[in-house]
Amino acid sequence: MSGIFAFFKAAPATPSHGPLNEKKFLTLRWRTFLAMTVAYVMFYVCRLSFTVAKSALVDIGISPTELGMIGSALFFCYAIGKLVNGFLADHANVVRFMSLGLLLSAGMNFMMGTTSNALLLTLFWGINGWAQSMGVGPCAVSLARWYGNKERGTFYAIWSTAHNIGEAITYMVIAAVIAAFGWHAGYFTTAMLGGVGIVLILLFMCDSPQSAGYPPIGVIRHETETLSEDRGSVLKNQLWSLRNPALWTLALASAFMYIDRYAVNSWGIFFLQQAKHYSTLEASSIIGVNAIAGIAGTIIAGMLSDRLFPRNRSVMAGIIGLLNTAGFALMVWLPRNYYSDIASMVIFGATIGALTCFLGGLIAVDISSKKAAGAALGTIGIASYAGAGLGEFLTGVIIDRTSVIEAGKTLYNFDTLSLFWIACGLLSAALTFITATIVAHRHAIKRVASTS
Repeated sequence: MSGIFAFFKAAPATPSHGPLNEKKFLTLRWRTFLAMTVAYVMFYVCRLSFTVAKSALVDIGISPTELGMIGSALFFCYAIGKLVNGFLADHANVVRFMSLGLLLSAGMNFMMGTTSNALLLTLFWGINGWAQSMGVGPCAVSLARWYGNKERGTFYAIWSTAHNIGEAITYMVIAAVIAAFGWHAGYFTTAMLGGVGIVLILLFMCDSPQSAGYPPIGVIRHETETLSEDRGSVLKNQLWSLRNPALWTLALASAFMYIDRYAVNSWGIFFLQQAKHYSTLEASSIIGVNAIAGIAGTIIAGMLSDRLFPRNRSVMAGIIGLLNTAGFALMVWLPRNYYSDIASMVIFGATIGALTCFLGGLIAVDISSKKAAGAALGTIGIASYAGAGLGEFLTGVIIDRTSVIEAGKTLYNFDTLSLFWIACGLLSAALTFITATIVAHRHAIKRVASTS
C-alpha cells in the first residue's frame, strides 16, 4: 500500500536550472496546459455519452425513472469522489493521478456498451462518476501550481472551455455515431477517445514547476497569498479552507446552478424531442450550440474578471447567473421555433460556461491557499454534484409523475419541471450575490488588519 501512495505522491523538486529561462518555462507550461485541457475534453466526452444514448435506451424499455437512477449514480459518486480526490490531488502527482482516472472512465464507457441491464448500467455509471472525479481536481491543482493570481482567471477560463468542447463533441460526433451505428458503438467510440486523452497526459504534462527545476509560481510572479495565507503544511491549509463561510455559500450557489446545467446537458435533448418534437439530430444540434457558445462566454468572462473583478469575481458571477436563468426561461417557455431555441441556447450556453468556471472552481481557488486548491474545489464539487444528482433524480420522477398515457402513447407535461428549473437558477444567483458580500467583508477586515 505504501508503494502505491509513493507512486502517486507529488513529484519531488529537482535541482534548479539556474536563472529563470522564461521562454523554456513558458513552453513547458503551455505544453502542460494544452495536454491537460485536451485530456479533460475527453473526460467530458466520457461523462456525457449517456446523455445522447437516453432516447435509444428508452426505446429498448428503460424507463425515465431508471434513466434518472443511472444518471444520478454518476452524480452522487462524482460528488463524493470530487471531495475525496480533491483533497488527495493537493498531495498527488497530477499526471499519474489524472491518467488513472481517465483510464478507468474509458473502461466504464466500454462496459456501458456491452449491456442493457439497468442495474449493471447504474453500477458502471456510478464507477465512472468516481473516475471522473479524478480529473477535475488534478486540473485545478495544476492551474494553481503553474499560474499566478493575476493570470489564473484567463487560463482557468480557457481550460474550462474543455467542458463545452467535450459537450459539443458528444452532442455532434457521439450522437451521429449512435444515429448511424447504434448506442453500443457510441460508447465504444467514447472509450477510444478516452484512450487518446491518456496518451496526451503521459506524453506532455508536467507535475509542477518545482519538479522541472523551477521555483514555485508565487516566487516566479513575485506574489503572496491574498485572502488565505500560507499556513504551513498542505493539510493545515486544507482544514483552514473548510472554515471559510464564503466557500460554503459558494458551494450552495453552485449546487443550484448545477441542477440547471445538467437539466440542459442531461435532459435537454429529451425535452426538445418530447416537448417540441425535434428529431434526435435536430435536438442534439440545438443543445450543441449551448456548448459552443459556452466557449466564447467562458473565455470572455475569465479575461474580464482578471481585469475588472480580480478580488471578487462573485459580483460578476451573480449578474451572469441572472442572465443565465433568463436564457433558460426562453427555452422552456417559448413555443417551438428553431431560431428562438438556438438563440436561447446561445444565451444559456455563454453564461453557463462562465458560471461553471466561476462557481465551479475559480472563485474557490481565489479565496483559498494554493496548497488547498484541490480541497476547495472538492468542497464545491461535492455540493455541486449532490445538487446535480438530486436534480437528475427529481427530474426523472417529475417527468414520470406528470406524464399521461393516451391511445397507448406517453404524453409528457413539462410545466411543473420548468418552474423547478427556473427557481433553481434564481436561487443560485441570489446565493452568489451573498458570497460576493462575504468576500467583500473579508477583504475589508484584511485591509483594516494590515493598516493597524
